[in-house]
Amino acid sequence: MELKDRVVVITGGGSGIGEALAHAAHDAGARHVVVVDLDGTEAGRVASAIGGTAAEIDVRDEDAIRQLVDDTETAHGPIDLFISNAGYVTAAGLEDPNESIQNMWEVHCLAHIYAARAVLPSMIARGEGYLLNTASAAGLLTQIGSMSYSITKAAAVSLAEWLSVSHHHQGIRVSVLCPQAVRTNIVKNSPDNLVAADAAEDAGDFEGGVASGDGVLEPSEVAALCLEAIRDERFLVLPHPEVATYAERKGADRERWLGGMRRFQSALHPDGNLPGDAIAPKL
Repeated sequence: MELKDRVVVITGGGSGIGEALAHAAHDAGARHVVVVDLDGTEAGRVASAIGGTAAEIDVRDEDAIRQLVDDTETAHGPIDLFISNAGYVTAAGLEDPNESIQNMWEVHCLAHIYAARAVLPSMIARGEGYLLNTASAAGLLTQIGSMSYSITKAAAVSLAEWLSVSHHHQGIRVSVLCPQAVRTNIVKNSPDNLVAADAAEDAGDFEGGVASGDGVLEPSEVAALCLEAIRDERFLVLPHPEVATYAERKGADRERWLGGMRRFQSALHPDGNLPGDAIAPKL
């Protein structure tokens, strides 16, 4: 899909990758870009810079997502590309409270479902439409130190696969973005486990200490690759190409891959304080 004269909606568009995607879509000739964010001020800042529309929405609210789609179609015409990009991070394992896990599940997976439910009927009726869902390399591999992030991003990848299989014959195309470390303010936008997050921020990003070994990319670089994938109708967007190799190794020999990840975890925590130790019984 080419974005010239297209209508684009981007959640999590007030900063980071979402902001870069908004600018990239505008530069590619999109007719209108709707910038959605939990922070309405930041959404407004980005929308103003590109002549778009801002919306302050919690993507966990399905009614709000449905209303967003209705309002956009009424004001600007059918949505051609919906980018479900909102996300945040935590640094916790099994000790993570159920409420925290549920919140992340809703943002990283249910929000993608809500978006698809709202926008697909119009796309299917026209015989074309595009979904770009942001997941993470953690969704293909795992995220040391963050159980909820790992499992919800894996769910996001699985959902994108299902959508691609189930609706391709109706003209729907799907891409899923799975980067490693990107220079964003995702930590500052993440309310959970702030002490752990602050420590991670010292490394430059939540994933800095874990996923930055293959480089920390700029959001604009990631956005450019996303537009290439959309143009080519390519499902998997891997800004860090090394992730493809890691995923192949995991698929070929999962036992060996697990052993390697255990060694990697130990190397990250030479003091012996491993992430899972938080729930160990006190003797």
